[in-house]
Amino acid sequence: MYKPLLAIITVLAFAGPAFAQTSDIEYFPASGPGGMVLPFSDAVRVGNLLFLSGKLGTTADGLAPGGIAGETRQAMENIRASLERHGSSMDHVVKCTVFLADMAEWGQMNEVYVTFFANNLPARSALGTSGLALGARVEIECIGVIPG
Repeated sequence: MYKPLLAIITVLAFAGPAFAQTSDIEYFPASGPGGMVLPFSDAVRVGNLLFLSGKLGTTADGLAPGGIAGETRQAMENIRASLERHGSSMDHVVKCTVFLADMAEWGQMNEVYVTFFANNLPARSALGTSGLALGARVEIECIGVIPG
């Protein structure tokens, strides 16, 4: 019963150090207003995968106006900018996770979200939360591929 689990643990124990030695990991710091250093990375590149931290629908002035639609549009623009800054694009997003302050706004969020993917829709999860930073309505995180 425990032999398959033991086999997986053994493989991971031996593969873990090899992965750490051979993988190419790069951390891209996040900064806030006025250059404030934030306690997370904007993105982390592992090989040709780019893991973005969650993006809110914020501008230099705070949350974008227009409720869930306006915040979703701005969050997606912030995602686009981060992807492009780190060598990827919306066409290379493979997975997104959407956090909503109110699941009743899923349809309105989705109407805006899909307009950002012209060719292929990435895999996606969506879930409701009990609250988001800055009182936001939506936060979206993505995984993309850096072509090359």
